[in-house]
Amino acid sequence: MELKPGKPVGLLHLNKENPKFSASRYSPSTDLIPFIEHYWIVRWNLRGQEPHLQETLPHPSVHLVFEKDNSRIVGVFKGRFSVLLQEQGAVFGVKFLPGAYYPFLNNSVSTLTDRMVPFREIYGMSSQALEQRLFSQETAEQMIPLAESFIRERLPERDLNVDLINTVVQTIISDRSIIKVDDIVRRFPVSKRQFQLLFRQYVGVSPKWIIQRYRLHEAVEKMDDGKIPDWSRLALELGYYDQAHFIHDFKSIVGTSPEIYTKKVK
Repeated sequence: MELKPGKPVGLLHLNKENPKFSASRYSPSTDLIPFIEHYWIVRWNLRGQEPHLQETLPHPSVHLVFEKDNSRIVGVFKGRFSVLLQEQGAVFGVKFLPGAYYPFLNNSVSTLTDRMVPFREIYGMSSQALEQRLFSQETAEQMIPLAESFIRERLPERDLNVDLINTVVQTIISDRSIIKVDDIVRRFPVSKRQFQLLFRQYVGVSPKWIIQRYRLHEAVEKMDDGKIPDWSRLALELGYYDQAHFIHDFKSIVGTSPEIYTKKVK
């Protein structure tokens, strides 16, 4: 089932009037809901045009990405993630829930952080046959069962730690008052040290990183909507002690200062 179109979260410098690509998202089958957030398909046609560098602020999720001759596992990138779109192409992706790839990998997901790992290295087989089958299909509804069959053949037992992690992540997303790890610890019967170890093993990044990333998503979303925030207040809402530290981190992650970013938004 195709998910309702929504405002993309995490895409930087998105040109809404003249998008360089089309993207769609689809729900997983019921039995895969404990593991998969959604499937996504991106298509582009830039023949005769300049290549387009699309940058994103990644979510705390691992992706299984199918692309002709370039299928791979993409771990969580702590900084911005860039991909160059050129000529014509398509990509089919599986976005796992935060922490949900750990039972498949059976190893610390931190080994994937800031990395793109070739399909063969993870699965011990070539991806070519599956790529050919996937991209010979005309619709997403025909592609998804092929991807789900591949996943079901490797489906692990359900892991309750994944459920806990996603409850925590959803709490962080929905409650903007959470700006520190201590704010999470007060709500769940898990120590701060346990949270840190759990998130490193299952998600590949720290709880602090996740809090700041989702707050940064909110900041970018406001800027993309043409709203110029009160920088000092926004810095406090993001858990920073002062505006200078927020600007420094924003620039190091996004690549430009918040003020300059707002001027570039179309």
